This record gives sequence, structure tokens and C-alpha cells, in this order.
Amino acid sequence: MNLTGVLPAALTPRRADSAEIDLGRALELIDFLVDRGVDGITLLGSTGEFMHFTPGDRSRLATVAVKRSRVPILVNASHSTLEGAVRMAREAVDAGAAGVLIMAPYYYRYSQESIGAFMLAFAKRVKDPVYLYNIPQFTNDLAIETTLDLLSTGAFAGIKDSGGRWENFVKLKATGLPVFTGADTLYSRCARAGGAGAISGVASVLPELMVAIGRAVRDGADTAALDAKVAAFLDRTTKFAFPVGIREALRVRGIDAGPHASPLGAGESKCLDGFRGWFREFLQDSGVRA
Repeated sequence: MNLTGVLPAALTPRRADSAEIDLGRALELIDFLVDRGVDGITLLGSTGEFMHFTPGDRSRLATVAVKRSRVPILVNASHSTLEGAVRMAREAVDAGAAGVLIMAPYYYRYSQESIGAFMLAFAKRVKDPVYLYNIPQFTNDLAIETTLDLLSTGAFAGIKDSGGRWENFVKLKATGLPVFTGADTLYSRCARAGGAGAISGVASVLPELMVAIGRAVRDGADTAALDAKVAAFLDRTTKFAFPVGIREALRVRGIDAGPHASPLGAGESKCLDGFRGWFREFLQDSGVRA
């Protein structure tokens, strides 16, 4: 399947007073995203807070999402162990996912040699569309040299790179494989240079904005005003622990994604009140219905 365009990195709604996924609310979010013209949806990535959920819960979400969605579903299969990642990937693909993402094993620090061995062992055992997933701000960096070596093996379908380094995008694009950016502010530039698209946290709450950028690029139109809106939203949300701002913005748009994973301090809670007010004005100024 030739995946391109805007694939929101969907938030994962949680039940109140529980560590479980709220499947009903998750399906509401999928409908919300599909109805606003996205090209696919990515589940259980960093925006989706995959590390909070059990393998069984993650598999259930993948299964119901594939059945519900009218666009392709990618599933992040990352786990701190190889066996856990392989299980997640196989169950997602069996459920009908269009492919899986795999990041470097996390929490502990691994060498690039060990990360490469992990990725190759995973791809050998999964054998379905596997996309590398580099997000160095949250886990071990998948160095560009390691990435290029892995992509040259033919075992991977492409990559989502959230590192945000333009020079790395250029090198990745030269492989001829699909390159999705996870750095939302780079989306228009990457799209003009032939990138496959964006796996976008911003699109989880503002799908119309990211879809409009992709459309403008295809039409040869200027994206400066749209890019500025993306930057303004990120400037606000990055003041909070990720992805607190996205969860609150979804609440403003009428989607209750449940409680935050960790309670906020009094000062942050007060700042969130201001953020919600700012975001309501942002939606009005952008012509986006709540």
C-alpha cells in the first residue's frame, strides 16, 4: 500500500481512574479525523502514549480501529523487548493494519550496533510493512548512519523521522524510500522536496490545518500563514509535558480523551486555563469549527 499524505499521530483516550484505553472515545476520535480528510491514522505512537498501556489493550485498540476506519491504519509496535515488539506487530498486521512502526528499544541506553541488531531481528520476524521510527527526544537516537544502513537492507518500507534535522531528511530521501516527517513545522518543506507526508501530532487535534498544508503544497500555493499557525500551536503546547496540550485542545474541540497520565501542579493547571482560552480564539481565527 502506497501510504502518503497526512497521518495523524492519534492521541489515545483513557478511561477515568483507570490505566485502560477508552475504546469508545478512541473510535470517536477516529471518526473525527477521517471526517476531516486525513490520509491515514497512526496509533499508539508517542502522542498516543503507548507506554502506558498493556499489550492486550494496545492490540484491542488496533483491532477495533482497523474495523472502524475508512483510511489505512499504521500501528506503533514498539516495546522495550524484542519479543514484545514482535507480538504487537504480528497482532496489528493480523488485525489488518497497513504496516507497523518500530523505534529503538527504550529506557536503557543501547549502542548503535545493538539498535541495528534489534531492528533487523524485528524485521526478519515480522516481514510485513515495517517503518523505522526515530524520535530521539524520547528514546535512543537512531543515528543517521545506522538508519541508512538499515534502509539499504531492503527489510524496511520507509521511516518516520521526528529528529527535525533537515540534512537528515535529505539523506533519507535519497534512499528512494518513503520518508514521513514527525516534525510538524517541517511538513511543508519536506512535502515540496518529495517527502511521503507527515505522521503528525498536530494533526491529532488540528487535522484540517495539516491537510490544508498538504493541499497547498500540491497546488503550488504559499504555506507561510499555515506554517505559522502550526508553529504557534506547538509553541503553546510545548510549555506543558507532552502531550498534555493536545489532550486539552481535543477537549475544547468536544472530544474528552480522559485524564492526563500524571497530575499537574497548581501553576500548570492555571496555565492550562489560559491555554484553553487561547485555543478557542485560535480556532475562531483559523475558521475551524470546534
